[in-house]
Amino acid sequence: MARIQYTIRRVSPALDAELRREASETGKTLNAVVVQTLENAKLPSAANEYDDLDWFIGRMPAGAGDEADAQAWLDALPVEPVA
Repeated sequence: MARIQYTIRRVSPALDAELRREASETGKTLNAVVVQTLENAKLPSAANEYDDLDWFIGRMPAGAGDEADAQAWLDALPVEPVA
């Protein structure tokens, strides 16, 4: 498939500096950094796993089984007594 070419105008100086800094630090071209940034923002991977609330709700072990196993796991979680 042919690649499509874009011209992007009115990039802020702060964004330009950040993109150029990242390109310099990673050894990539500015174009590669811009394309990767756009892909990450608009085409997120289905493999993204968000675990930022695991500390709050607990974490079900991978491959834990069926609904009954999940309910047993939930029932085993500690319960804070109501004051």
